[in-house]
Amino acid sequence: MKINYKCLPCLVNQIVRVADITNADNKEALFKNVFQYLGTLDFTQTNPEIIGSTFQLLKEHIKNEDPYFDIRNYYNDLFLSLSEEFEKKIDRSEHPFEEAIKYAIVGNIIDFSPIHNSDIDHIMTYFNNIDSYRLTVDHTKQLKRNIQSGKTLLYLGDNCGEICLDKLLLKKIKELNPNIDLYFAVRGTAIVNDNIEADAYRVGMDSCAKIISNGDNSLGTVLSRTGEEFNEIYRMADVVIAKGQANYESLNEQTEKNIYFLLMTKCDVIAEDIGVPQKSVLCLNRSYF
Repeated sequence: MKINYKCLPCLVNQIVRVADITNADNKEALFKNVFQYLGTLDFTQTNPEIIGSTFQLLKEHIKNEDPYFDIRNYYNDLFLSLSEEFEKKIDRSEHPFEEAIKYAIVGNIIDFSPIHNSDIDHIMTYFNNIDSYRLTVDHTKQLKRNIQSGKTLLYLGDNCGEICLDKLLLKKIKELNPNIDLYFAVRGTAIVNDNIEADAYRVGMDSCAKIISNGDNSLGTVLSRTGEEFNEIYRMADVVIAKGQANYESLNEQTEKNIYFLLMTKCDVIAEDIGVPQKSVLCLNRSYF
């Protein structure tokens, strides 16, 4: 999905926000570097890879390879502590697999980009009201069948905190098919509040799946930039689960793979592209289009 011009304010606001929270010196020089880059923008690129490039400029300027380090650890630890409570609710439900999918998608609200920025009170309202949510697009039955017959599943993670809900879903996937090989993919380097390998190990994801890095610094999964190990697993996977908007933006045109997008539509650009209202909760197979 090519970048939409409506995404440009979010790009700039992300840089301004992180420059502020990190007390960056000489902000004017940073902004000039970013504007110079944006002046040469290739509008055939995806928003996730452009955010990756602008965020790299910021990291180099502030000399900090992981500006969201404390935020990621806080939300990972918080939702790890809530996981037992959530798992009990999932297990008590009439359809535990489907409920785990809903928890994993609602976890996608944990986002720190400028237009989605959430505080913990705002985030918890979604979990407190989770019973009221219905999937706007619901391909869970098809996903369940694919899991039961599949040999390899690749799960593309997204945000901090959210990863703990992904872990609960992966446990249910393993219950459906104990013989399936599970891989959980993270970003290659720190990019906003997205998961990297340290986050996956911190929450114990290795107890459910093999953790792999995609080898890239984009916000999503840009296959022209990901590493060979990741690409090999992507090619052999029977099922790919892609969490969040950035993975949707990166992969929605990949027609050759059996991809399920689990996300909440948090902006009108993505909602309009899919054809659903904002704040829709989706389990969406690529064949939908």
